[in-house]
Amino acid sequence: MEFQEVVRRRRMVRNFEAGREVPPDVRERILGNGLRAPSGGFSQGWAFLTLEGDDRERYWRIAAENPDEKYVEWITGLRRAPLLILAFAHKNAYLDRYSEPDKGWTDRDEARWTAPYWYVDTGMAVLLMLQTVVDEGLGACFFGAPADKVGRVLKEFGVPEGFDLVGVLSVGYRAADKPSPSLKRGRRTTAEVVHRGQWGHHTE
Repeated sequence: MEFQEVVRRRRMVRNFEAGREVPPDVRERILGNGLRAPSGGFSQGWAFLTLEGDDRERYWRIAAENPDEKYVEWITGLRRAPLLILAFAHKNAYLDRYSEPDKGWTDRDEARWTAPYWYVDTGMAVLLMLQTVVDEGLGACFFGAPADKVGRVLKEFGVPEGFDLVGVLSVGYRAADKPSPSLKRGRRTTAEVVHRGQWGHHTE
């Protein structure tokens, strides 16, 4: 698929065909392409946990334990996705890397960072996975785990201390899906969001 077509087709899919697994070779291409993302100092401070079959259900038994009917309805289609990829950011990988001689920030002071690049870089890795999913003819949705359930999820799957759960990528074959109501907001144009030479200059 041409790259521009991948970009155009990329959207969050919230309903999947039940019982149709993601082929192992496709799963590995999705993961492998994610690892091609850039990272500050080539720190590669990310980690990914794949969940399929019974392991996937272990996640949902925790995350779906929610009395909010709207949330339960929202995840109904997501739960059919045969593959979940949990994305983690590892801050210490960056602090360690930038304390090495060629960087020299031996104080490991987080104030040196204009933004927490451990989150930024993990997000870029996920975006490459999302694009790969489209290229493979599948669908995906990146969403957050319920904040009050994250601790239990980390414990359930033995995630080491220091790895922050950024989000969950559900992957599968897309089924009929209602467009998100959020899309009614419309996509902001280049003229609205790109400032040229000076903030407030919106020339085409």
